[in-house]
Amino acid sequence: MKLGYIGLGKMGQGMVERLLEKRHNLVVFDTDEKLAEQEMWKGAVLARSAWNLVEMVERPRLIWLMVPHVVVDDVLQDIVPLLHDGDAIIDGGNSFYKDSQRRHKELAERYIHFLDAGVSGGPQGAREGACVMVGGNEEDYKKHEHLFRDIAAERAYAYMGPAGAGHFVKMVHNGIEYGMMQSLAEGFAVLKNAPYPLNLLEVARLYNERSVIESRLVGWLKEAYEKHGEELDAISGSVGQTGEGMWTAETAKEFGVPVPVIETSVEFRKQSEASPSYIGKVLSALRGIFGGHNVANL
Repeated sequence: MKLGYIGLGKMGQGMVERLLEKRHNLVVFDTDEKLAEQEMWKGAVLARSAWNLVEMVERPRLIWLMVPHVVVDDVLQDIVPLLHDGDAIIDGGNSFYKDSQRRHKELAERYIHFLDAGVSGGPQGAREGACVMVGGNEEDYKKHEHLFRDIAAERAYAYMGPAGAGHFVKMVHNGIEYGMMQSLAEGFAVLKNAPYPLNLLEVARLYNERSVIESRLVGWLKEAYEKHGEELDAISGSVGQTGEGMWTAETAKEFGVPVPVIETSVEFRKQSEASPSYIGKVLSALRGIFGGHNVANL
């Protein structure tokens, strides 16, 4: 089966290369032609536009979108007029779950299938095996389960429920991530101010040796200290965000569920723009290590 793949950013490139190794036939497109050309040399077929990509994929088409949530509707506006009954679209980006519900309904009216796939693991996970949370019609999920299996690490994919469920679960995942990162950053800020000559790199290493808080995040913090030093001088104390933590907090408020930890972590990131700090440096360093975000202290 030939897969159309639109979006070759930090996650997209690694995922395409993984799928090529799994012997999938891919037609790829990105507005940055140089990125697309890199994948062409690795075995993908290069499309010159989104329209061109649709034309190059045989019916019934399957097209994976890996683009920022703010442009998903624009991409759909470009390609949907060219699609036919039975074609399918998978949105693998971080879209708001209510938008995915709407898109599923709109596309179903045109007899086009739609699945929402929350993907966790960052660029490394996309390349080596991600965690994939899928929403939509279960029949569509089962039809394309082999694709999710090939994208994911072992046992790291599952069907979550009807339209929007995949992106809902990924949204809450990212809200939890915000809170866990905030706690870790605050703790290491306290350690940095301890009345002892602590080696924070060694503390991070030790915490990740069968302690209760052993985790990938602690391991990534150790990597950050190895790469940038304990002062994290090259790292910005202002923390960026992509919105999923805020969506989680707003959704929790809508449901009447108190989430003070997530709310505080979201608010901290907002305030860090005007008030950079060491806590912000730790958060930024983590985002740089696992997410490939630009976190340089400009």
